[in-house]
Amino acid sequence: MAHLCTAAASQFHFSNAFKSPLPQHVLLQQGWRWERGRHCTFSSVTCQAVGTKSNFDIENLTTWLLKQEQAGHIDAELTIVLSSISLACKQIASLLQRSSIINLTGAQGTINVQGEDQKKLDVVSNEVFCSCLRSSGRTGIIASEEEDVPVAVEETYSGNYIVVFDPVDGSANIDISLTTGSIFGIYGPDEQCLVDLDDDTTLDQAREKCVVSVCQPGSNLLAAGYCLYSMVFTLSIGRGVYAFTLDPAYGEFVLTHEDIKIPKTGRIYSFNEGNYDLWDDKLKGYLDHLRQPGPNGKPYSGRYIGCLVGEIHRMLLVGGIYGNPQNKNSKNGNLRLLYECAPMSYLVEQAGGKATDSKKRILDIKPEQVHQRTPIYIGSPDEVDKLLQYLA
Repeated sequence: MAHLCTAAASQFHFSNAFKSPLPQHVLLQQGWRWERGRHCTFSSVTCQAVGTKSNFDIENLTTWLLKQEQAGHIDAELTIVLSSISLACKQIASLLQRSSIINLTGAQGTINVQGEDQKKLDVVSNEVFCSCLRSSGRTGIIASEEEDVPVAVEETYSGNYIVVFDPVDGSANIDISLTTGSIFGIYGPDEQCLVDLDDDTTLDQAREKCVVSVCQPGSNLLAAGYCLYSMVFTLSIGRGVYAFTLDPAYGEFVLTHEDIKIPKTGRIYSFNEGNYDLWDDKLKGYLDHLRQPGPNGKPYSGRYIGCLVGEIHRMLLVGGIYGNPQNKNSKNGNLRLLYECAPMSYLVEQAGGKATDSKKRILDIKPEQVHQRTPIYIGSPDEVDKLLQYLA
């Protein structure tokens, strides 16, 4: 809140050479009184608070998190975890910007647990995320799409939060400088998965505890978010969705989108229609419907980026629907439940949208495996409902 004040009976002396830029009658209307042409006084005094906001009154991510902590919405431990994730995203953004210069494009020459060829930035970004989370001292388990199994942080450096993440979503876009992002989800403390190197717990037993702790339904998430490169950090702590844009002038994420609400409807659909012939007839009928002119004489617009973060970011702001269905070659779809679908469904539901596998709410599905895949349809509530009518 700014304060607007006028001076009380203050006298200002000027030399004979002083010439006001304003006519005397204007100054008189504003409260100034002239005396013998040598000085003037301001005749009235008022002070009042006004609701104007300066262009320099900004709220960065750190300040916002501290406010949430002070309000009792999150604890200090979770504040640190979220801050460490934002730091990882800044580092990855810098690597992406310079990837062609520092030889971080192309394949790594290794294959991850999903059977996918890893890009160099997949591997490096995974290391960045793991390093930032370990050094925070507040995470007990780290589970990455790029790792075979969840990793328990040594007890000396450990906290209790469980963090799942996809370090680079849309990595096929890296070499051609198109949209990429990172996705993360945070589950609550679980003291059953702390590795004490001095006890009798074997490494296999510790890993088993980790897997059990990580395989939770998305409804248990305490926070989730994504970072769109470049460069928007979007998250929810269960009280709406907020987006922060990186200000390059001083390297801070600044609040730019408060309490995002997804439109109830939208005229954009995002499906990889190259798989059209592999889908069942009901889904084909739905897509055929979208291509027909609507009440406004226009069909839906098809948009497909090849990056879940980019698709969801657009959808949160303008509405629509995204689908990654099962098909004849992939009975469970292509996206991972734990690292991609659950965190994104959490965000979209917090913004008022819906997410389903066509039979069940995504957030109600309990993973049986850490790399389990699932079909997903996600977006504006009315658009998801319309899809379900076709699939019924």
